[in-house]
Amino acid sequence: MIIAVIALSVFAFLLLAGFVFSSKVIKPRCVPYEETYRMEIDKGRFDPVWYDKLAKEENWIDSPYGYKLHAIYLPCDASKKTVIICHGITYSLFGSMKYARIFLDLGFNVMAYDHRNHGKSGGKDTTFGHYEKYDLKAVKEWVLKRTGEETTVGLHGESMGAAIALQYLAIDEKISFCIADCGFSDLKELLKIRVEKDFHLPAFPFMDIAGLITRVRTGMSFADISPIKAVGGVRTPVMFVHGSDDWYVPAFMSRKMYEAKKTGPKKLLVEPGASHVSSIATDPARYAAQIRSFLEECGLS
Repeated sequence: MIIAVIALSVFAFLLLAGFVFSSKVIKPRCVPYEETYRMEIDKGRFDPVWYDKLAKEENWIDSPYGYKLHAIYLPCDASKKTVIICHGITYSLFGSMKYARIFLDLGFNVMAYDHRNHGKSGGKDTTFGHYEKYDLKAVKEWVLKRTGEETTVGLHGESMGAAIALQYLAIDEKISFCIADCGFSDLKELLKIRVEKDFHLPAFPFMDIAGLITRVRTGMSFADISPIKAVGGVRTPVMFVHGSDDWYVPAFMSRKMYEAKKTGPKKLLVEPGASHVSSIATDPARYAAQIRSFLEECGLS
C-alpha cells in the first residue's frame, strides 16, 4: 500500500512538473510590444530618430490558422530584393530592427513581423516552427504581392526565429538565402539541456511526459522541431552565426547544422566572446561585412 502511494505521488509530481514545463515552452512570458521598443533603445540597439525617418507600412497579414500577423514593411526605393526578419522568443519585431539597417544599406526592402503569440500578432501558443513556418509562408506571399513575383526573397532569423527560418527552407526552395543567428539545431536536444540546467530534473521520463502533454495541447511534437533535419538537403545558401559564449543555445548547435548541410553554399561565423544573439553588438562592422561578403559570394549583393 505504501509503495503504491509513493508510486502514485511520484507520477502525480512528474505529471504536474510536465504540465508546468509544457506551459513554459508553449506559453512563454513575452515582453510587451511597447516594452521591447523601449528596451532596444535603452540597450543602444535601436535608433528611434533613424527609424522615424524611414518610410514604413504597418500591415496585418492573415495567418492560415485564423489570426492576424502584425508586420512592418520598410521599402527601399523600388528594390526587387526583400529580406524577411524573424525575431527571437518572448520578443517582438523591434528585435529585428538592428538587422534591418544592414539590409536597407544593401538595397533590400525589409519585412519584420511578430510571430504568433508574440507582439501584436494573434495565436494562443508558441510552437517553434510547427505552425510558425506556415505563418512565414503567408508573410512571404504578402511580400510577393507587394513587390512582384520576380522579387528575390531572403530570410534572417535570430534564436527561435532562426530555427523557424531554417525549417521553412524545407518547404520553399525559392528562398534565395538564409542567415541563421544562434538558432538551435533540435528542440528536443535544447529542452533536455534546459531541463537539466534550469529544473535540475532528469530528461527521462520528465521530457517524455512534458512532450506528450504538449502534443495533446498543441499538436506539436518536440521531436519534429529539428532544423538540423530540415537543412540537410536544402540547396539554399545558409550562413550560420553564433556567439562562442552563448549560454542559452550552445554554439555547437550551429556547428552541427553547418556540417549537416551537404548541398548548396554555406558559411559559419562564430563570434569570439559573444553571448546569445549578441554577435552584432560585439562587432557591428564585422557582422555587416560578413553578411555583405556572404551575399556577394552567392551573387545576391
